[in-house]
Amino acid sequence: MRVGAHLRQDANPVATAEELGIDIFQMFVTDPQKWNKPEPHPFAEQIRNSDIDVVVHSSYQINVASLNNRLRMPSRKAVEQQAAAAAELGAIGLVVHGGHLRDGEDAAEGFANWRKLFERQQDKGGFGVPILIENTAGGDHAMARTLESIERLWDAVGDFEQAGFCLDTCHAWAGGEELVGLVERIRAITGRIDLVHLNNSRDEFDSGRDRHANLESGHIDADVLAELMARADAPGILETPADGIPADLAYLTGR
Repeated sequence: MRVGAHLRQDANPVATAEELGIDIFQMFVTDPQKWNKPEPHPFAEQIRNSDIDVVVHSSYQINVASLNNRLRMPSRKAVEQQAAAAAELGAIGLVVHGGHLRDGEDAAEGFANWRKLFERQQDKGGFGVPILIENTAGGDHAMARTLESIERLWDAVGDFEQAGFCLDTCHAWAGGEELVGLVERIRAITGRIDLVHLNNSRDEFDSGRDRHANLESGHIDADVLAELMARADAPGILETPADGIPADLAYLTGR
């Protein structure tokens, strides 16, 4: 079981990872709440030269599925820019949320927009890193909340070499997907799980709320999370409250 953590981007993530004793970490390359283009990271050389793997999480406002040009076009550009920044760091992938549509919009167009993202970038030579599409917690018009929507999304992008999948356990729980057997159900659709976001939930099943908790303090049985992590056979990232991450890691390694 290989599990790391999401770390702050304004500190030296390699030093923090070494302190935690992890061999993979996740970080942002720009302010996750803004459209800013990534700037060169002050610890880029250390990140590239370290034996510790890095995965980059894209900014939150990105929604490549949107039918609104004012949102979709900057989202495409942001994915391209942040993927380039991730490649510059030697990252193993860029995590991007599945996105959503507005009430009354045709879901087929949203899935088609995901395909166009890959088609357009393929014409430019690719992203430089895999794009790991992450399931999301809430929204009636989300592109990747339910297994049905994930299947439709994968029908649109699954034939692209750089399309990967990130399974978030809190999001799945909040989205109404039982975690027992979920790895097998996801793999039956995507054929792969490239990364796990291993998070407990502060809210009840099918709440639609994306509020993470440390492994032993949420509504999900911690043993179920550990079993899912083992079955996924993929690297894991804790996106849990920072002060509880050492205990989360100790729980996983001490089982």
